[in-house]
Amino acid sequence: MPVPPLRLGVNVDHVATLRNARGGERPDPVRAALAAIAAGADGITAHLREDRRHIRDADMARLKAEISKPLNFEMAATEDMLRISLATRPHAVCLVPERREELTTEGGLDVVGQHNALAPFIARLNDAGIRVSLFIAADPRQIEMAAKLRAPVIEIHTGGWCDAVVDGHAAKAEAEWQRIVEGARLARNAGLEVHAGHGLDYKTAETIAALPEIAELNIGYFMMGEALFIGLPETVRQMRAAMDRGRRKIVGRP
Repeated sequence: MPVPPLRLGVNVDHVATLRNARGGERPDPVRAALAAIAAGADGITAHLREDRRHIRDADMARLKAEISKPLNFEMAATEDMLRISLATRPHAVCLVPERREELTTEGGLDVVGQHNALAPFIARLNDAGIRVSLFIAADPRQIEMAAKLRAPVIEIHTGGWCDAVVDGHAAKAEAEWQRIVEGARLARNAGLEVHAGHGLDYKTAETIAALPEIAELNIGYFMMGEALFIGLPETVRQMRAAMDRGRRKIVGRP
């Protein structure tokens, strides 16, 4: 079976975080999205949070209107967000857990515990022609429920693995990595498209790119930090190069 190409989705949330620190309109997350696409990004991700701490409603509308690549609308499974997503009509919606007091998304969505509430929510998005992704841990029970809920895509939360790699906790990193490897394989065998994201940098992106089941990586915070030093276009090119190096390692695998 041919290995699918690996797509790079660039998350522009933290451009909006910087803008909102002073108010006004700059730096513009839409301008960042356009620069990322020009440098080779395959899509743009933005998380519209309940408290609007970074991306705003107007940002989502402009992203949909102005970018030439797919828009991945990250959001909590609330009626307000459903209304906005149906009005915006992005290429994809990624459902994520959200707590107002968290600094960033701390874990995967509990689709097992919330399946009764999620089922009609996902159905409405599917009926609208919006591709649904569920941001979940690489846990067999969560993956199996995602398939039952008719979400065509999952995004594996890679934060635990990435944190362990950065902190030098080798045993924990290896255990988390094996969960990702096994989860990606299980999901693909269940007919799901598999994405991954959270905490990825050049090193971990190159590593995970070697998993043939992974079709897309969504990366934001690290790339925006790197962009302060080398510029966003160069950061996108270097991330793309790291992913390509990892993808080439698939050649010759059984």
